[in-house]
Amino acid sequence: MLIRAGEPVAVPTETVYGLAADATDSNAVAAIYSAKGRPSFNPLIVHVADRAMAERLADFSPVASVLADRFWPGPLTLVLPVRSDSGLSPLVTAGLPTVALRLPAHPAMRALIRESGCPLAAPSANRSGSISPTCAEHVLASLGGKIRMILDEGPTSEGLESTIAAPAEDRVRLLRPGPVTTAMLEEATGLPVIVTDDGKIEAPGQLESHYAPSKPVRLNALRAEKDEYLIGFGLMPCHINLSQEADMREAAAHLFAALHFADASAATRIAVAPIPPDGIGAAINDRLRRAAA
Repeated sequence: MLIRAGEPVAVPTETVYGLAADATDSNAVAAIYSAKGRPSFNPLIVHVADRAMAERLADFSPVASVLADRFWPGPLTLVLPVRSDSGLSPLVTAGLPTVALRLPAHPAMRALIRESGCPLAAPSANRSGSISPTCAEHVLASLGGKIRMILDEGPTSEGLESTIAAPAEDRVRLLRPGPVTTAMLEEATGLPVIVTDDGKIEAPGQLESHYAPSKPVRLNALRAEKDEYLIGFGLMPCHINLSQEADMREAAAHLFAALHFADASAATRIAVAPIPPDGIGAAINDRLRRAAA
């Protein structure tokens, strides 16, 4: 198996396709950074097969346990104190005292972790900073020639990367918005959720410019200007529509695919219609803001 040989493999999760390798093997983790061209100060999410594997890697507080009980398996990543005996490569945590952990719901990723017998570091399977991949074709276009295998299970269901949260005793810090919304975190814990954006890199997806196409992006566009490819939302004239019914989950699932289409078009610029900030709209707008940065 390529994973056991220390090579990264592209594999789907419910969020986006990930580039997975043995999180305990520094050479394997370095191969992820090399294939993506990813800066080494940007930590990686470690994916686990079950709660027992997660608890061998990190210390779970009562609040962390509540969140894991409520949202795992699923699109929530928890940033927790890494155990001294975790066996994880220090490259995974980028020198931080914490590790980002997720128990994914997708059967392909779960099966790969179980078959490998180790936790898998798996950032998105694309060039660092570019548009995230939601199907195998996106991976091939971005990393073709740099990896030897893509497990093709069709399009992902969520279409946005996981929510990343750092639980504390009296609050939950939101490090990256995603499918698990602020309201869902507050309801599950009974604690306030604080949005953290102080410029420090504590988790993936916090770089100011990220998820970016090769063309300039204009946000909150009501119509296309000359040489623009317009990504619409709701009933409006556009080149591609995230959701004609203005359904936010449908829009999230289609966002990165629409950006890929726009980037491949003959237009020299990309415009995106306004997206309401409510619920998962916060995550959509976060990705768009970083794409336009």
